[in-house]
Amino acid sequence: MTGAPTQTGPWWVQDAADVLTELATDLEGGLSSTEAAARATEFGPNELEEEPSTPGWLMFLRQFANTMIVVLLIAAAITVVVGDLKDAIVITAIVILNAAIGFAQEYRAEKAMAALRSMAAPTARVIRDGQEATLVAADVVPGDIVVLEAGDVVPADARLIECPNLKVNESALTGESQPVEKSPEPLEEAAGHMLAERPNMVFKGTAVVYGRASAVVVATGMATALGEIAGLLQAHHSPPTPLQKRLAVLGRWLAAAALIVCVLVFTLGVARGVDPALMFLTAVSLAVAAIPEALPAVVTIALALGAQRMVRRGALIRKLPAVETLGSVTVICSDKTGTLTQGRMLVERAWTLDGEVVVSGDGYEPVGGIEGEDHAVSIEPGDAFGRLIRVAVLCNDAVLVAPGGDGEAWTVAGDPTEGALLALGGKAGLEHHRYQRTHPRTAEIPFDSGRKLMSTIHRRREGRDRIVATKGALESVLPLVAHVAQQGGDIPLTEEIAERVLALAERYAADGYRVLALAGRRDEAAADTLDHQAERELTLYGLVAMADPPRPESAAAVEACRAAGIIPVMITGDHPATAEAIATRLGIADGRRIVTGRSLAEAGDLLADEVDSIGVYARTTPEQKLDIVHALKAQGHVVAMTGDGVNDAPALRSADIGVAMGISGTEVAKEAAAMVLTDDNFSTIVAAVAEGRRIYDNIRRFVRYTLTSNSGEIWVMLLGPFFGLPLPLLPVQILWINLVTDGFPGLALGVEQAEKDTMQRPPRPPTENVFARGLWQHVLVVGLLMGAIPLALGIWGSATDRPWQTMVFTSLALSQLGHALAVRSETESLRHLGIMSNRPLLAAVVLTAVLQLVVVYWEPARALLDTEALSLSELGVVLLASTGVFWAVEIEKAFRRRMRPQ
Repeated sequence: MTGAPTQTGPWWVQDAADVLTELATDLEGGLSSTEAAARATEFGPNELEEEPSTPGWLMFLRQFANTMIVVLLIAAAITVVVGDLKDAIVITAIVILNAAIGFAQEYRAEKAMAALRSMAAPTARVIRDGQEATLVAADVVPGDIVVLEAGDVVPADARLIECPNLKVNESALTGESQPVEKSPEPLEEAAGHMLAERPNMVFKGTAVVYGRASAVVVATGMATALGEIAGLLQAHHSPPTPLQKRLAVLGRWLAAAALIVCVLVFTLGVARGVDPALMFLTAVSLAVAAIPEALPAVVTIALALGAQRMVRRGALIRKLPAVETLGSVTVICSDKTGTLTQGRMLVERAWTLDGEVVVSGDGYEPVGGIEGEDHAVSIEPGDAFGRLIRVAVLCNDAVLVAPGGDGEAWTVAGDPTEGALLALGGKAGLEHHRYQRTHPRTAEIPFDSGRKLMSTIHRRREGRDRIVATKGALESVLPLVAHVAQQGGDIPLTEEIAERVLALAERYAADGYRVLALAGRRDEAAADTLDHQAERELTLYGLVAMADPPRPESAAAVEACRAAGIIPVMITGDHPATAEAIATRLGIADGRRIVTGRSLAEAGDLLADEVDSIGVYARTTPEQKLDIVHALKAQGHVVAMTGDGVNDAPALRSADIGVAMGISGTEVAKEAAAMVLTDDNFSTIVAAVAEGRRIYDNIRRFVRYTLTSNSGEIWVMLLGPFFGLPLPLLPVQILWINLVTDGFPGLALGVEQAEKDTMQRPPRPPTENVFARGLWQHVLVVGLLMGAIPLALGIWGSATDRPWQTMVFTSLALSQLGHALAVRSETESLRHLGIMSNRPLLAAVVLTAVLQLVVVYWEPARALLDTEALSLSELGVVLLASTGVFWAVEIEKAFRRRMRPQ
């Protein structure tokens, strides 16, 4: 059951009558009930198919199929063997917490298909047995004649038969920002490759916003355009994030290191004659210490806190790993409408024969020829600009809706283009609702997609004359024009003036503007009726050029991307000229190519070789968006993809991080995405990138800190026997350091503030592992120093009959605290950062130092950890020696600063 009958050619290139014949149906009678039942059996229900769902218990168990988690579970089991139940409980709780978070994320992803199905129309009006009937949308079959009106959701893909003045909002499927005007005329054979290029078709899940239509269903269920997207969504699942990949590699390395350490320490100890049972406990304790069991907790806390901060900045995180993924992004593929732009049509230019006006957010400024003061223009009958605005307000069916509260903006009820004309009138001080009351409409010729014109007639209440107001495409208005308005009186339209106006309109169009011509006349003899004969001897008042302008902050956000080494790419369903104009204004194009979905389809493997040279994609299909994402990833990029429509959902799912629009986005896009922008603002993505980089830096800080600490412990245990210290640390002392000294400061490093150059450095290479950029060298060298200082104290203490083991134990713990203060930055000194700029870390260091002193001087704790009290002089030596690691790292950072390019 495919949901689509066999066809001799594309439906959109066939004549409507031929389509009806091929589908064996009739416009007036529709299908018979018997034939409809047979087709329902043949083609199946008009529903989207679901993937077989994963049982919840299996989904939960899958969260444990991770190297780091397996290592932690083994560590928990070993801690039970050595008798440390508290550590085992902590590790197990961390593992279960992370599994629960992963389960919740995967469960939410399963809801994407449910949201997709909810877009389908619940009912449909069809012609059956010669009568109009309302059916459940699932019962619609190919060949059904559907009846559509404004407000209806299209129940299936259908070929239009009759569609006077039909406009359909297809943005969810095509990305086209404006409602699409429909026509039943067949297309050329070569046309219609893209959904947006099929004006004689309507598609399942789209909404009728104007007019009415009759159409014959040609595809249902999974054979529809919406069904094809559902199939793509099922076939492409979210890839693991860069952080998840890096942690998996780290887990494998640590598992191998723990095993090697365990074998080495046990072998060396037994070889020196130490009790094998004690050496086994020691080796196991050290192996457990080599595993940073707090790492998942640090990652979870850092991601959760980052997610909270991002919510305050307009980004809602649906999947925690996505927070860090943003910090790895090398390419941001952004939609245009509402993300880079304001998501509303505004008049930016207005032209009359007297001059040109540039319209801004709160007024306008004459470019030349029009006198104005403080953005105020006199609207007198003889003023060309004033008459242009009058027509813009009168020949208009839209309504500006007042804001409902403080801080809210005016909204448009009706066509966005007409709303832009009302806004232009408002900026000139012409309140549309009052002016329309003083000039009531008495007749109209509605907009017609064939004529591309709209005309209205109005009566002035204080006079007997009538005003004819006309707007439309210049090529449609110009043949009706006899005169052109200018200051001081109208003049005849000459061939020279006509060429000048046409050239200006072409220039506006090339700049990405939508251009309308406004004309009219006064006619005392006009009746309160209007026909095409009344559209004659018009006076051309001028042109208006409108667009969806960029957000004020978008250009700065694009520049911030470039400074951070991130490549911005625009992918839109809009016209190529519009896309190019906005991309040029924002600096996205930057000399790179602009391609269309049609050229991609014709070129075949264009993306494979040239994706890095393309800056703008216009009129793309869902499959092409997927291809773009895959091609960028194949080139080694980490890709963030934004979108708001159903057509964006597969690409959102396949990108390294999908970003959906919270205001304009469909539920399908939101469910498929990892992050939702509550303000639909591109600059919010850039702020989120900065937060993601900060989080990854903090995770690296923790790894640097904890692995260096573990390295120090391992060096002490490996080298101690060679210097006459058979067992420098007892198993319980190793576990204490691992739980207390590593734990509290390590967690506090997860909330460190971002460094000042966070957004001035390039993204991390996608293949970079956690140990890159000198981290493993730091772990090895500083860890060796951290082990050498306690060993030196131990040798000195043993030679002078002092409590050498307690000195080793305490100096190792305190050295780690000094290290925690030093690794807050890889380059900046602690003096520059400020001791109080990370108060949780300061509190953790003080608390840990106090706890360490407690286990040295409090008798019950000494008995538990087998320590001895140190004299004041011994403690002073330990404290002084323990600062060595801090000063060594500060010197290392000073060297880094000197070597850093200026």
